[in-house]
Amino acid sequence: MLNMLTYLAIALFTGLFAGKLMKIFKLPNVTGYIIFGLIIGPYVLKIIPEDVIHSMTIISDVALGFIAFSIGSEFKLSYLKKIGKSPVVIAFCEGFGATILVDIVLYIITRDIKFSLVLGAIASATAPAATIMVVKQYKAKGPVTDTLLPVVAIDDAVALIAFGISVAIAKIVGSTGNVDLTETILSPVIEIVGGLLFGAVLGIIFSALIKWFTGRGNRLAVAIAMVCLCVGISNLCHFSSLLACMAMGALLINTSTKYSELFALTDRFTPPLFLLFFVVSGAELNIGILPSVGLIGVTYIIVRVMGKMWGASLGAIISKAPDEVKKYLGPTLIPQAGVAIGLSMAAMTVVPEFGPKIRAIILCATIIYELLGPVITKITLKKAGEIASDL
Repeated sequence: MLNMLTYLAIALFTGLFAGKLMKIFKLPNVTGYIIFGLIIGPYVLKIIPEDVIHSMTIISDVALGFIAFSIGSEFKLSYLKKIGKSPVVIAFCEGFGATILVDIVLYIITRDIKFSLVLGAIASATAPAATIMVVKQYKAKGPVTDTLLPVVAIDDAVALIAFGISVAIAKIVGSTGNVDLTETILSPVIEIVGGLLFGAVLGIIFSALIKWFTGRGNRLAVAIAMVCLCVGISNLCHFSSLLACMAMGALLINTSTKYSELFALTDRFTPPLFLLFFVVSGAELNIGILPSVGLIGVTYIIVRVMGKMWGASLGAIISKAPDEVKKYLGPTLIPQAGVAIGLSMAAMTVVPEFGPKIRAIILCATIIYELLGPVITKITLKKAGEIASDL
């Protein structure tokens, strides 16, 4: 068995090769990272063993922390005043649109309200990482992109709210005794509010630190330390690490005059980290479970996308967003990964009788969404005129 550094080198070279190959086919780099990660992973060629993949979780944690941190940088007050309430309205409509539609359709098929409620709640979650990578790679610009970035940031909070509400209802429906509703309702509230407050405090500290440390190397070290601290403490306190890092980025960009220099530094540091993250994410995908999802899994995969698209269009109409947003935003919200997988693990304790089935469906959906999502996002943004036609 090779050592960890050798496996990291293999993953990096695999990602570099995949990126070059994707340019030939004019596909997003992230699609190549995931596909080739899948190929070298423990479920296909077995070049990187399963236990090594599991030991690489720190890469995923840090990469997602930096992705959320960069999303937070989109929340500059002057920018938010320009785009208005539209992203908030759209995020709630597309999140709850997916939840409600999946709830209804699955209940019609299964006649089991607890199962439908919990799986429907997970449907609201969207994975920002792949979408953000496509936007960065092709330097997408326009009203759809301007709305998309804050929507995927807010989506995490919407998913946690939807899950909290749905679990509370599921517990009431399936209860034969007393249900601790206070704990059920407070848990997602603490995860959301705690994450946002903790991230905001770190953002203020971050702003002070980059005034004190002036060298580029020192500032990059501060950025890495702050993201690691934010993710680490959030996980210990059961806060949403994504929301915490997002809040930290938002506070930093609104309280510091040095943010542009800092983000220029992190933009040079993060590409290899993101490459590793997506290669490892691909290696974690077990395509062997795809045949196990059945009618319910296929229904979930299709209906969730319909709910996202209809909900995004409805939110755009309500908030009077530009016509391009009404037409093109929905398909860019397809990817689903980290938060959804985390919620599926929580479902193992909420509805243990359905836990394994829900987890299998979510893992299968993740494979399909993560492979197709980036390509669909690129095609959609290109149709919207926000990616150059020759890319």
